[in-house]
Amino acid sequence: MRDQLASRARESRATPPWRRQFGVLRLPAPPGRVSVVPDCADRMGWEGPMATRVFSDEELEGLRSFPAIGKDELIRYFTLTSADQAFLSKFRRAQNVLGAAVQLSTLPWLGFVPDDVPSAPPAAVGRLARQLGVSVAGLAGYGERGQTRTDHLREIAEYLSRKPAKAIEFKELDEFLLARAMEHDSPSLLFRLGCEYLRSAKVIRPGVVSLLEKVASARKAAEKETHGRVAHLLTGEQVRGLDGLLVVEPALGSTRLHWMVTGPVQGSPASVKGEVEKLLFLRGLGADALDLSALPAERRRYLAQIGRRLTAQALVRRVPNRRHPILLTLLAQCPWSRVEELDEALTDLEGGPQAWQRTRAPQRCR
Repeated sequence: MRDQLASRARESRATPPWRRQFGVLRLPAPPGRVSVVPDCADRMGWEGPMATRVFSDEELEGLRSFPAIGKDELIRYFTLTSADQAFLSKFRRAQNVLGAAVQLSTLPWLGFVPDDVPSAPPAAVGRLARQLGVSVAGLAGYGERGQTRTDHLREIAEYLSRKPAKAIEFKELDEFLLARAMEHDSPSLLFRLGCEYLRSAKVIRPGVVSLLEKVASARKAAEKETHGRVAHLLTGEQVRGLDGLLVVEPALGSTRLHWMVTGPVQGSPASVKGEVEKLLFLRGLGADALDLSALPAERRRYLAQIGRRLTAQALVRRVPNRRHPILLTLLAQCPWSRVEELDEALTDLEGGPQAWQRTRAPQRCR
């Protein structure tokens, strides 16, 4: 750990000031998203901007810095025990004692310690200073020599039984993130879950970019795992049927997929007939017998949402390993939706046009 940090420090000193400040220029990003790779990512040898586009520049900076602190957190994490004070006394100089105390309290709180230790919340610093009987002003110069702060952090991590992330810890993190990615696809949520996992495992959180890369890898692995769990259903005939849903049929004036997921616009005999035709079509594709229980319910719900949101053209552009699980999930859910639509169409038909206006029209407008 010490050698790695020292290596990063040497690379930082060798990097021109303009590059340390602005990072590596990249192609323009969408508004509010990252358009450059932060200097810390550059020092890690990672220059791809895709992972960090999960967060804006301001959000990335916030993830590396001290957040605001509440009263409960202040009491829970910034109250020193007698054993803590005995441990801190080894650092001798008042400045080092207070700086080490901030790191000692921050590591369990955030799971890592920001580089700028003196920027810790004033309320937290003041609380520690009062317990130690030292001046708050002494913290201002703490960490000017980076090696001092790093050495202190290593000793504090050993005292708190915290460990840096190494090969085995990264492997366990990968397994955790894959399991979560099978349930949730949101990268920001996966990032937060990863941080919580590392805190509970008493592993020091790696850099933001490193963790975001792990999240990106987990999402990709989840796509591969999803395809693997439904591959036995993707026979040649089934694949042709799924891809056929994306072809525009002149008689319909649209794709079968659009026709299949679109409900009736009014309660009438024609709409009831249309829903019955859809059910018969789905039965012909075997939709009513599809068993996707190998996929978590959240994963199935997520894939079906994608299928409803994307156009046929967008689905065609997706590689088969991504497209087919989406279409399978949507196909498996369609019979239930069509039965509900048919039931409502029959109810509307019995109640007449006025009933449809009261019940269905407001739903269509939402």
